[in-house]
Amino acid sequence: MPLFGTDGVRGLANGPLTADLALTLAQATAVVLGQGRTAEARRAAGRRLTAVVARDPRISGHFLSAAVEAGLASSGVDVLDAGTIPTPAAAFLVADVDADFGVMISASHNPAADNGIKIFARGGVKLPDVVEQRIEAAMDGPKLQPTGAGVGRIRRFADAEDRYVVHLLKSLPHRLDGLHVVLDCANGAASGVSPDVFTDAGAKVTVIGNDPDGLNINDGVGSTHLDVLQATVVAVGADVGIAHDGDADRCLAVDASGAVVDGDQIMAILALAMKARGQLVDDTLVATVMSNLGLRRAMSAAGVKMVQTAVGDRYVLEAMNDGGYSLGGEQSGHVIMSRYATTGDGVLTGLHLVAEMARQRKSLAELASVMTVYPQVLVNVPDVDRSRVDSDTEVQDAVAAATASLGDSGRVLLRPSGTEPLVRVMVEAETVSVASEVAERLADVVRERLAL
Repeated sequence: MPLFGTDGVRGLANGPLTADLALTLAQATAVVLGQGRTAEARRAAGRRLTAVVARDPRISGHFLSAAVEAGLASSGVDVLDAGTIPTPAAAFLVADVDADFGVMISASHNPAADNGIKIFARGGVKLPDVVEQRIEAAMDGPKLQPTGAGVGRIRRFADAEDRYVVHLLKSLPHRLDGLHVVLDCANGAASGVSPDVFTDAGAKVTVIGNDPDGLNINDGVGSTHLDVLQATVVAVGADVGIAHDGDADRCLAVDASGAVVDGDQIMAILALAMKARGQLVDDTLVATVMSNLGLRRAMSAAGVKMVQTAVGDRYVLEAMNDGGYSLGGEQSGHVIMSRYATTGDGVLTGLHLVAEMARQRKSLAELASVMTVYPQVLVNVPDVDRSRVDSDTEVQDAVAAATASLGDSGRVLLRPSGTEPLVRVMVEAETVSVASEVAERLADVVRERLAL
């Protein structure tokens, strides 16, 4: 199996993801990303290759970041150790200090036992597949082994967090004065940043999930466990709740009543605000096939076009880069604002969402009402041949019939798993009962026709 997945290298820390693997991967990264005209021009000008390295708070991040830094320094790369900061902060810093690349040690919303290694190219952008393949191939090849003064230096990036906070505050279109915000930091990388920046922006802040001990990241808190945030917002009478995940590249929200406002609703609010300010490039929003039908309808009514991609923030980013678009994201809360970030940034997203509440003097519920969320039912059908979804005539006839029966009031999507013998049947409709009925009927057809 390929080493790189959809978002870097990820696995059980000290299981498949060992210190040896991290060191070798870092050495291979130095070989591949240390090539090219830019790198050669730097060396010719007497400048050394530099990389930013950061991590989230999980305990395995200590030995994995140490291994990565050792691999880079042994390859002649100077390392700026940014410590514990969000993934989008690491990406920002790579561009801000004009580093050659960056490495983030994090497994995002996964439990504490897992970890991952994500590599950013020059400018803080994610690597294309072809470069990841070159790095993986280079792990078995010769490494750079300078000696004496040629080895890299490792030094603390002392103002890493301050640079990121200043960047976030400079991006704000409006201060947050007068609003009470509950922040759920998922006991993760946002714990040291998000409370400070929301406070500096003028909000009254109540914080939960901001006591990381290396083992409690994402444990019952954060964007994948919203019940504690919902209860806290209601209990303290706050205006809004913002939830991050472990590495703070996601943002979900809760309104004053405790109702969840997901990534689709957040994108709808931001898209309309950016369109009004003339900042929504080509009046276009980029979203995945899993985004709710209500988002598409709301954007159409507002004169906003939508570009649809496969599931995954990397595909959203590719489409945004290809079209030069300024806003995109996923229902899960990965929201990318390309004017300020090269990747999903949960703190940035939360700030701009609350800023719209302050600017328009409206509650989050009022802002979110711009779109109607259609009930969405997802049925996983296991033990089937996912490769025949598009070629089986009876399956496709059933999809066509279901689509016709729903008309403009619903949507059908069959999505084969990329890793398992599984097909996901998703149906949206005006009521849960209709969506469930159609989804189960399609699942039966898939189960019968594609059984292994």
